[in-house]
Amino acid sequence: MFGASAQLRSLVELTRRGTITAVADALGYTPGGISQQLAALERTTGVRLLRRVGRRVELTDEGLTLARYAERILSTEAEALEALAHGGGDVSGELRVGLFATVAAEILPLALRRTGESLPGLRVRSRDMDVDEVYDAVSSGGVDLAIGLDYPDVPIPRDPELRMLRLYRERFALAVPTGSMAGRDAVSLAETADLGWILPPGDSYYGRAVRTACRRAGVEPLVEHEVTDTAATLALVEAGVGVSTVTGLMLRLRRSRFDVVALRETVERHVVVVYRTRAEHRPTVAALVEILRAVASPPGEGEAE
Repeated sequence: MFGASAQLRSLVELTRRGTITAVADALGYTPGGISQQLAALERTTGVRLLRRVGRRVELTDEGLTLARYAERILSTEAEALEALAHGGGDVSGELRVGLFATVAAEILPLALRRTGESLPGLRVRSRDMDVDEVYDAVSSGGVDLAIGLDYPDVPIPRDPELRMLRLYRERFALAVPTGSMAGRDAVSLAETADLGWILPPGDSYYGRAVRTACRRAGVEPLVEHEVTDTAATLALVEAGVGVSTVTGLMLRLRRSRFDVVALRETVERHVVVVYRTRAEHRPTVAALVEILRAVASPPGEGEAE
């Protein structure tokens, strides 16, 4: 890493996470260490980058300006280091990958095995994060690429600085307590008005997508339990306390005992890989994206957007 990289990374992460403590958690430092890095950056630039507001700090206008340039600097540094490592012609170097729990359990092991077999010089470091954070993490340079989710009913805002490639399309079904819909091959969302739901909060992309689909069918889902963890959701359905939407990838996360009924409406999500547009020609990024497409996508499913 070049000398000021840690300081610039701390500044960029602060624009996204908002607090010194959150930046420290994300980067693996103590809050005091992050504060020291930012103070050193102020001394180096001779400009006040932070101001205290109550018990928190926020970036000054100069800090925000430097943060925007810092993203470019960190991206260029990664490209430079990769070019040096790539001088021998082999794909080698290090990539930081952001992902969420379901993908970490299902896709990551296959991708790492394939990478170790075909690209021994490529080191992949992964970081588990909330699925709704992966886009910001790529944008800020916190990770080089990330696997996330996109919902046609509530699409992720497109950013020309980011490239999004669909790996896999999944259609939602309805998970219901065992025997509660015996003999039913399919059900409409319009028929769920009196059922208790288990869903993520409405301010998450997933929570908004399911609520949007229900409202399109003319019902407002009765959400009795707001849960973000997929395994916990499946456990609650198994316990008979409510229903929820599920996909094949979600079902493979935890062995559960409940019934799965097809939805008459098409409600789906897309598993996507996201990386910065200017990084798409980096050999390491291109190589890992191809591996992810191979292990995550049935023939013909991968599709650029």
